[in-house]
Amino acid sequence: MTRTRLYLYDTTLRDGQQTQGVQFSTAEKVKIATALDVLGVDYIEGGWPGANPTDSAFFEAAPRTRARLTAFGMTKRAGRSADNDDVLAAVMNAGTQTVCLVGKAHDYHVTEALGITLEENLANIGASIAHIVGQGREALFDAEHFFDGYRDNPDYALAACRAALEAGARWIVLCDTNGGALPSDVGRVVAEVIAAGIPGDRLGIHTHNDTENAVANTLAAVDAGARQVQGTLNGLGERCGNANLTSLIPTLLLKEPYASRFDTGITPEALAGLTRISRMLDDILNRVPMRQAPYVGASAFAHKAGLHASAIVKNPSTYEHVEPERVGNARIIPMSNQAGQSNLRKRLADAGLTVAPKDPALGLILQRIKAREDEGYSYDTAQASFELLAREALGQLPDFFEVKRYKVTVERRKNKYDRMVSLSEAVVVVKVDGEKRLSVSESLDESGSDRGPVNALAKALAKDLGQYSAVIDDMHLVDFKVRITQGGTEAVTRVIIDSEDGKGRRWSTVGVSANIVDASFEALLDAIRWKLIRDVQP
Repeated sequence: MTRTRLYLYDTTLRDGQQTQGVQFSTAEKVKIATALDVLGVDYIEGGWPGANPTDSAFFEAAPRTRARLTAFGMTKRAGRSADNDDVLAAVMNAGTQTVCLVGKAHDYHVTEALGITLEENLANIGASIAHIVGQGREALFDAEHFFDGYRDNPDYALAACRAALEAGARWIVLCDTNGGALPSDVGRVVAEVIAAGIPGDRLGIHTHNDTENAVANTLAAVDAGARQVQGTLNGLGERCGNANLTSLIPTLLLKEPYASRFDTGITPEALAGLTRISRMLDDILNRVPMRQAPYVGASAFAHKAGLHASAIVKNPSTYEHVEPERVGNARIIPMSNQAGQSNLRKRLADAGLTVAPKDPALGLILQRIKAREDEGYSYDTAQASFELLAREALGQLPDFFEVKRYKVTVERRKNKYDRMVSLSEAVVVVKVDGEKRLSVSESLDESGSDRGPVNALAKALAKDLGQYSAVIDDMHLVDFKVRITQGGTEAVTRVIIDSEDGKGRRWSTVGVSANIVDASFEALLDAIRWKLIRDVQP
């Protein structure tokens, strides 16, 4: 069976940059574009040249890609020719072989937002697309507000698309700009557009996620005949985001009927890098990856319930719709108060711990986990702390060092500018290599700002651990989460610390106490001990 080509168009660098709180540097845009090209998308929309300095700089520094680098802009303004419109000229001057222009397909927006006649808008669309094609470029027309416009005035929405098609546009992209359409609407409308004479192999789909239906709407458009799919990595985008390519791509490659019907140009080897690319983007944005993200999230293949874990050990397909390795992810059998022997044995094996099937320590570990979770601990999100608990019960926890005492002070005082500022200071005494060592550290960063008592403790603890200090030099804290597990005056605080090292390993530890500093220090100690177990030769 011959498969139909489906084209993937990424707009992370343009529409994704419209996410609240997101602003890419030129270097970051180059890094993302390179990763997208390795992944194998067909189009990379780099931004709107002339709209801001970063986008203009990106097109000057853009890497050479197999994918078609695309400049984005808008149709020419009324009262000007395409040759004399400076905004359109800036887009053309980016020098990309492909240009995408957005234009109005909703009559309401033409008369209210643009303040021109419906006929003038059609003329602007046709002239702008013809200008691009006349210079030997590939042209795309983003039909803005198409689905709303088609609902209110289908004849005019179609006329806007025909004006671009007749002027030579390679792709007519139907946009659900407000994100309010539903899959049944999108499927029906796309089918009607094709029946009205606009070929499916010239149609693209661009959806927003305001009803949590962007991916479903995109698939409905593909089912109806659209052959270009637009979206962003991790679903970045205006308001609630765009269609998420990290969900769409594996669905198109791994799920029927799409896998057997369509060719996307993405290889199995490239697909196996999807989780890494998704997390690279979060790292650039300084965001914690969403654990529940389909396919690429840390919890996407986590099996907590004992019944599930027991079946997974026998056959992963019992509770997994695809193999995690195909998207570069990994299976996790977390420990929790719902855990059973199957979870425990699998998790111990993953940690490299060998335990006899009837070892009484198995029951002891489960008892300790359940008792400690009653106290507020959470081991399903703190796998490293679970491993340390298990090693202790098994008598396999090395005694690297012992904390004899620690103290933290937080002082408020005036600085030289007569402003009140904080200063945190920590003292830690440890016994290592048979010798007591005292370390003192402040929490000030390079700018002189206080980073808090936990930072001071971490710096003091790492300052002098004897032979182990060099081992933890490449270790740093990635995320710090605090949760109050009980209310009132007897509140209990749970702290989860995510750590990372120079080898690319990431691990989570937990601490619980009525005192947030004590809970943080407990999680910090676990993080260091887990690192030492991995890197110190016995």
